[in-house]
Amino acid sequence: QLQLVESGGGSVQAGESLRLSCEVSGYPYRLYCMAWFRQAPGKEREGVAAVDRNDGSTYADSVKGRFTISLDNAKKILYLQMNSLKPEDTAMYYCAAVSGYCGTGFLRQYNFWGQGTQVTVSS
Repeated sequence: QLQLVESGGGSVQAGESLRLSCEVSGYPYRLYCMAWFRQAPGKEREGVAAVDRNDGSTYADSVKGRFTISLDNAKKILYLQMNSLKPEDTAMYYCAAVSGYCGTGFLRQYNFWGQGTQVTVSS
């Protein structure tokens, strides 16, 4: 079992940066694929970035080159560094996990979720 707790959301101007954090508890979290998803009002939830136990990462096309996912194994914290934020990045961001590898895209059935943290980007 994993427990995931997000933090770091907030309101920023377009072009600014934010770093989201997801504290992970439970063992053995390193055997899991860890990911960030987001959901904007009226839209479906979408995968943003994922990293698996081999440190292989994948990103949504809309955030490539702007967002970076990383996992601090010592602190057991998953990060999402978000640079050059755009108004269309506004959403609730969720940390998620599923055992095994991430695979391609965000097609795995993630079964552990955090409560979410809100990101609002104004123009």
